[in-house]
Amino acid sequence: MKKLLTIGDFKAMLETALKNIREREDEFSKLDAVIGDGDHGQAITAAMTVVTDIARAGVGFKSMLGDMGMGVMLQVNGSTSTLLGAFFLGMSDAVEEKTELDASGVRQMFSGGLANVQAQTQAKVGDKTMMDALIPAIEAMENCQSDDIQQLLEAGADAALRGAESTVQMKANFGRARNYGERSIGFADSGATSWSCMFQAFAQSFKE
Repeated sequence: MKKLLTIGDFKAMLETALKNIREREDEFSKLDAVIGDGDHGQAITAAMTVVTDIARAGVGFKSMLGDMGMGVMLQVNGSTSTLLGAFFLGMSDAVEEKTELDASGVRQMFSGGLANVQAQTQAKVGDKTMMDALIPAIEAMENCQSDDIQQLLEAGADAALRGAESTVQMKANFGRARNYGERSIGFADSGATSWSCMFQAFAQSFKE
């Protein structure tokens, strides 16, 4: 059992997420091409590249997460970077300038990230967006009362994956994708899939 998440652990989690997202870039773009512009793979890879580059110089959770959030929004255009930036800025608001967090602190950090994303978008579970992965992931972490950080991260990863898979049967109700109506059914949402990949990478990295 590991009861603390260090800033080094979190940097490694981001590196693994970037690696896994980069490997699946084409998959995300192909999913996006069904009901979108077909560029989500490139967008999430570009955003995560900036985030990870900034994180490498981080010395404390609060300042590092704040720099990551502001940096990605300033350096990468588009809704993907705006929402990813909001996620990390919300995380920054929810933590102190520490170099390690216990399970309670980790739950608080991720909950803060979700709260700030929800302040930027009205999308909810069932709308076939990234929120179908993000909301279940954070709720699962909030409901996991274990002091073991690995169990927390795995709870989030499992819920995000189930959420992303559930979007296959959904009709898009949000953004430009809603114009496709019934034609949007039968394909997973690209944003939910990429965010699920990120949460899976977090759990994978912490276990290694």
